[in-house]
Amino acid sequence: MKQIILGTAGHIDHGKTSLIKALTGTDTDRLKEEKLRGITIELGFAALDLPSELHVGVVDVPGHEKFVKNMVAGATGIDIVAMVVAADEGVLPQTREHMEICGLLGIKHGLVVLSKIDLVDEEWLELVRDDINTFVQGTFLEAAPVVGVSAQTGQGLPEFMAALDTIAAELPERIDSGLLRLPIDRVFTMRGFGTVITGTLISGAVAVGAQVTLYPQGIATKVRGIQVHNQSVPQAGAGQRTAINFQGLELAMVSRGDVLAAPDTLIPSFMVDLRLNYLASNPKPLKNRTRVRFHTGTSEVMGVLVLLDQERCEPGQSLFAQIRLESPLVLVAGDRFVVRSYSPVRTIGGGVVLNPLPTKHKQRDKGVVEGLKVLMGGDPVAGLVEHILAAGPHGRSFAELRIMANLSAKRLEALLQKALAQKRIVLLDREERRYLHADTITALREQVEQQLGIFHRAAPLKAGMPKEELRSKMPAKPNAKLFTLLLNQLLNDGRLLQDEKIVRLSNHQVSLGVDQSKLREGIAAIYKEGGLMPPYFRDVVQRLDADPAVAKDVLTLLVEDGRVVKVKEDLYFEAQTVGRLEERLVAFLKANHEISTPQFKDMTGASRKYVIPLIEYFDAQHVTIRIGDTRKLRGG
Repeated sequence: MKQIILGTAGHIDHGKTSLIKALTGTDTDRLKEEKLRGITIELGFAALDLPSELHVGVVDVPGHEKFVKNMVAGATGIDIVAMVVAADEGVLPQTREHMEICGLLGIKHGLVVLSKIDLVDEEWLELVRDDINTFVQGTFLEAAPVVGVSAQTGQGLPEFMAALDTIAAELPERIDSGLLRLPIDRVFTMRGFGTVITGTLISGAVAVGAQVTLYPQGIATKVRGIQVHNQSVPQAGAGQRTAINFQGLELAMVSRGDVLAAPDTLIPSFMVDLRLNYLASNPKPLKNRTRVRFHTGTSEVMGVLVLLDQERCEPGQSLFAQIRLESPLVLVAGDRFVVRSYSPVRTIGGGVVLNPLPTKHKQRDKGVVEGLKVLMGGDPVAGLVEHILAAGPHGRSFAELRIMANLSAKRLEALLQKALAQKRIVLLDREERRYLHADTITALREQVEQQLGIFHRAAPLKAGMPKEELRSKMPAKPNAKLFTLLLNQLLNDGRLLQDEKIVRLSNHQVSLGVDQSKLREGIAAIYKEGGLMPPYFRDVVQRLDADPAVAKDVLTLLVEDGRVVKVKEDLYFEAQTVGRLEERLVAFLKANHEISTPQFKDMTGASRKYVIPLIEYFDAQHVTIRIGDTRKLRGG
């Protein structure tokens, strides 16, 4: 069934609350202070059944200028607005501000209620109607019906109900992303129920017994009971005015402005990218880094507006901006907002959220502005691709993209598959469902090759660069999964070669100069001469009067070429000498089944400082296995 929320708007004391009471029998002025002052301070709620049997939730919002922030909260989730204008006073300042706020919040359907018609004569009534016609020109109510009513006499109420029924019937169904979001507009305690919250379900559904989270604090709780229009129900859906109580939730833990959602679905952010419409009624331009009051959903947060594409904004202009918030909010793409000046407090603009999870931008960054234009363009695939591109090496997860696009999981999956098929994005992590832009992958591949090129030029004698060292040198600092993806792509494309933990450019060739070739042969000769009792490498370097760093590079080449074997740190042997020893050792073990360390020492004729490293080397090479004080042939 279609769910409809009707909201009132208009100047203080123009009859909004009286109209609702006359229609529903519910007095929405529930606070003692409201009764005493005769004005609505907080939000009031009622329900109304239309002649067509459509059920309507009604939100009565305050009209006093000091309570406009509550009006903004009440307008969240409104489908139809009843703009109330008193016949004895006509259009007044809060009427205009409420109209501006409704427009900024994207409300598109409504009617004008000319209240208190019993207090004026017909001639005056016509003058007020003319005033209203001028007032609604260029607004979403320009073609809306104007219905005269009297809450005292009942005159015009049937006509109001008929007009409302017509608008409600023509109202399109809500587009529901399936993402549970309920901005909280009231919090209170009831005996026997505990903490209760109310709000309008913007999207998704919530059921009794469901695990939910209160954002931005991230407080986990469980739904104990649900009411819709004062009736207990097992579940509430998008568009419904809802009251929910919880298990074990203290009153102090939640406040108006918080958002109820499913666990791990929303992400708090201190920054928001947006399209701002700066009202033509503003008396002066909007300057960069102006401190403002940011209203969205049922929350009000202070923040600083950073103008992205110009230094200042003239009245009536629209522009891209980023707001830096003093407290975090949880938003999704497409959310509407209202901006009010810090002091004096008045509505100055509003608009739509383009990116709820941006990075900090610099002013006049053409790339950022062009990206925001893409997000405004209406192509959902292009928008997703832009979000992924802007994220750089970090990429974007499926959960993040759901918030940034405000789409159902099924719709988002289909669009991502389309982008993957077009090879515009790459799936990095199937488990986390994290995506990177193809251009980001290309840039990172270039970084890998650049860093290897730098390494090869600095160390021409080294066959390659350790993989972890390469990853640490990259400016982007990719994580392990991304780095592995880059290497695998480059290896498959023949751009790199890999030897265990060492990688090199495929065109890299170790070329030795005359002196280096002489040094190589000198080192090889010393190890051949040393047999099973060679000198330590430091002594080799000293003996050849060589540069230690160059000598180490040359030694590494000898190891990689298989001419020298590293047995332990600083101790190397000629490979052929070790190979002949291994043959003798294997033959001995086949004949005798085991060998002790003293026996091995006799076999080598070497001192103990060489015997122990050698026998441990054969253990490490899986030739032998130690059992007690002896060695046996592994696998024998």
